[in-house]
Amino acid sequence: MSTLTVLDSLRDLDPAEWDALGGGHPLVSHAFLHALHETGCAVEDTGWTPQYLVLTEGGALAGAMPLYVKMHSYGEYVFDWAWADAYRRHGLAYYPKLLSAIPFTPCTTPRLLGRGNAVRAALLNAALELAGSAEVSSLHVNFPAHDDEATLRRGGMLQRHTVQFHWQNRGYADFEAFLATMSHDKRKKIRQERRKVREAGIRFRRVAGEAIDQDLWRFWMRCYAHTYRAHHSTPYLNLAFFERIGRTMPQHLLLVVGSMGGSDVCASLCIHDGATLYGRYWGALGYAPGLHFETCYYQPLEFCIERGIGTFEGGAQGEHKLARGFLPVETRSFHWLKHPQFADAVEDFLKRESAGIHRYVNELQEHAPFKQPSAAGAD
Repeated sequence: MSTLTVLDSLRDLDPAEWDALGGGHPLVSHAFLHALHETGCAVEDTGWTPQYLVLTEGGALAGAMPLYVKMHSYGEYVFDWAWADAYRRHGLAYYPKLLSAIPFTPCTTPRLLGRGNAVRAALLNAALELAGSAEVSSLHVNFPAHDDEATLRRGGMLQRHTVQFHWQNRGYADFEAFLATMSHDKRKKIRQERRKVREAGIRFRRVAGEAIDQDLWRFWMRCYAHTYRAHHSTPYLNLAFFERIGRTMPQHLLLVVGSMGGSDVCASLCIHDGATLYGRYWGALGYAPGLHFETCYYQPLEFCIERGIGTFEGGAQGEHKLARGFLPVETRSFHWLKHPQFADAVEDFLKRESAGIHRYVNELQEHAPFKQPSAAGAD
């Protein structure tokens, strides 16, 4: 017998059973999601009220869907502020809404957790029924895995396209082998950027897993918070969150630390598994030319090459990544709006927006930084 329930916490679920549903993806793991809730980062007070859909069969966990009631659109990376404004101008409430996503994490990972199309369909139908009966305007599913997309389309959800930049490992022996595939100008630029960082006296170390101790976590938090303040913003995450994932999922963590004159000055935090590295957060206590690129891109790229990791997802947006070997990739989100007139208007908008996204990606591909086939072997 199948039973669907809504939970406001993962505390009573077995972590191993949950992780099996997610296929081992670290960003949908029990450890990562539960840390967001237990440390106060993704909770009702911050506008993220957990409403997990959980499917059990014969008392065993068979499927789940990370779901939140949202009171704003911060921390999502699929921008629907214009939709919310249109609702407001027509005297309607866009918030609260229902969102299936990983808070503060624009990475493509499973959203309909479980095995088989029947489980995925049951989860989506339950989410649509919940959205239809609850006092919410809409249901949104951001950055679902490819296996989820057909179910979401069959469920009648509207598809939206966005663009990210991902790096692919072509079996490079080392960083120089990667550079050898790039055009002369782009290769020269990267070498110049790396040289400027070295000439500034900044040296790097890559600290993985349990080697990230409490002192490093406190330093990391200083960098992370300082960079948010420099942009007149407030960090989404806190020290308790980082320390917690350091204890509960260290095998998936990489901290790149830059030092100058014996003092640490910058860091970036990445999350990884055997196939993909996700560039997530960075911070610095000062400025040096090229520091961001070295800390966030080149050092993690070297890590991917050393470990044989196939894909590096560099995070949301950023055309500057193209010149550094990250190619444009279309990512998707799916949307259902309860108000029929607004649903029609959004559908029309998405058709026009999607055509523009496709043209944009084609234009970017024409400016790819790699050598043309006729130039192979040329310096």
